[in-house]
Amino acid sequence: MHKIMALDIGTKRIGIALSDYLHVLANRHSYISRTPEETAIEQIKKIAKDNNVQEIVIGVPYNMDGTQGSQAQDCIDFSKNFEQDFKIHQEDERLTSDTAEENLRQQKVNFRKEKGLVDVESARIILEQYLSKIN
Repeated sequence: MHKIMALDIGTKRIGIALSDYLHVLANRHSYISRTPEETAIEQIKKIAKDNNVQEIVIGVPYNMDGTQGSQAQDCIDFSKNFEQDFKIHQEDERLTSDTAEENLRQQKVNFRKEKGLVDVESARIILEQYLSKIN
């Protein structure tokens, strides 16, 4: 039994979400700074190891027309740091930030003071989308 991790990779922060062992629930975990990148990679690997993660879902922000822009390529390139240790999946993350902000607004969470909360909720949404496809 293992968990699945999802990453919402931004230019400043990376949101992290984890599944339960049954791969049914997507739970917010945390966010980390993307810089320095080597530290971010180490932190993600540590969180994965501590939580018995074997698979990582990477949110890829495709353009609205479905093409792959520079941000999408950046996420794909970043995910290559984990290919040796984990099974990597890509999940289309178009509009997850908007949905994340709306979810947090409904929960009356003030995300304007702590922008990382949007990244964590976005990672949770990415994971939830992925889990709904495999279940």
